[in-house]
Amino acid sequence: MRFAVLMALTAAPAAAQVPEPAWQPVAELPGAGRPVAISAHEARREALLNRIGTGVIAIPAATQRDLEGSVIQDNDFRQDDYFFYLTGIETPSAWLLLVTEAGQSRVTLFLPDRNPQMEQWTGRKLGPGSDAARLTGIDDVRPLDAEDLGYAIRDAVGRTSGALYTTVYGGERGARLAQFAAANNGAILNVIPILDSMRVVKDSVELAALRRAISITTEAHKAAMRAARPGMYEYQLEATIEYTFRNLGSDRVGFPSIVGSGPNSTVLHYDVNRRKMEQGDLVVVDIGAEYGQYTADVTRTIPIGGRFTERQRAVYNLVLDTQRAAMEAIRPGITFRELNEVARRHMRDHGQDLCGMQSCDRYFIHGLSHWLGMRVHDVGGNRILEPGMVFTVEPGIYIPEENLGVRIEDDVLVTEDGYEILSDGAPRTIEDIESLMLSGSRPKTDGSGQ
Repeated sequence: MRFAVLMALTAAPAAAQVPEPAWQPVAELPGAGRPVAISAHEARREALLNRIGTGVIAIPAATQRDLEGSVIQDNDFRQDDYFFYLTGIETPSAWLLLVTEAGQSRVTLFLPDRNPQMEQWTGRKLGPGSDAARLTGIDDVRPLDAEDLGYAIRDAVGRTSGALYTTVYGGERGARLAQFAAANNGAILNVIPILDSMRVVKDSVELAALRRAISITTEAHKAAMRAARPGMYEYQLEATIEYTFRNLGSDRVGFPSIVGSGPNSTVLHYDVNRRKMEQGDLVVVDIGAEYGQYTADVTRTIPIGGRFTERQRAVYNLVLDTQRAAMEAIRPGITFRELNEVARRHMRDHGQDLCGMQSCDRYFIHGLSHWLGMRVHDVGGNRILEPGMVFTVEPGIYIPEENLGVRIEDDVLVTEDGYEILSDGAPRTIEDIESLMLSGSRPKTDGSGQ
């Protein structure tokens, strides 16, 4: 039976995880510039196989989007996170097949054949052959053929008499995989929870990519602080930020950039970015560069005109002190829920009458933290903190009736005995923000923004 329902046989650029610590592009890689961290991905595959014991794992790559039919804001392809985690390559429509039985394991990578005619339009691609084996560290790299892939999966399930684990559920691909498992008296099981439990603790290569993404993002924050001025439009500040991302090597934004001024500073996920910023506005700048398929998420709140008012200073410092209190509680063994309560208790105890008759934590309308990694809200669920986990700490106060919103967000790594602020490069205190915003000359504008 043909296996064509499992994939679209479409070639695409090959790209890969950045190495540690060089971070330099490798020009000879087809379609991209980042080599695979071979030993790290081998270790992840081995850890996954050890988790399941006996069985088969089939994981597809993402498919390429339609340039003509889709609205594409960055480029036409971003790799499936699970496939990338286990391979480090960005080829669309590929498949990874892992088999383990009696302590022995096999790894097979199926890649679409190269199409020289299409490569005139899209650039050189990574196809099956010795180059792919060398670049990925996977010795068994085969051409992607629907029938051959189907036979390989059926044969592996039959040989192991074990389960077929996959990330594919629903649709024709999932139904076909379920048929293969049932035909060989095997079950089809969801491997995503196992992979998620692995991904939440970052290895050194993941941390290197995150550090790079976060470093780029902190530089963009500093560029925004230098550029911000009355009469500027939010989208002009966004342009400064995303220029800095690209100029420093970011692949894309990790999420739509939030530049919310005045009334928009109180809207959590505002990303229209069309308002004209006026003297005295606060601007919530919530941004994240993506690098090597890992994203930052760092927020700063800045005053248009370069100086906070007394009211703004008071609210800002309460948010900052709340963040500090929560960070001081970070250590292995604690939970997000406990950190959130530390933050809210600090805000209640120290807000005094800053928010009128209401406690200030009434205006803290979201959770304190979320996981960070390949996604801005990454996998992890409700877990106790362990060394190697990365997450955000982001208290905020949003008072719509005053058009006053303040959020301060940093990316934090759990260490053996506490934490490290990965985003410490972006000014955080009022003094440091004002100093940077008021230093040097800034370009003048007529304020038209058009």
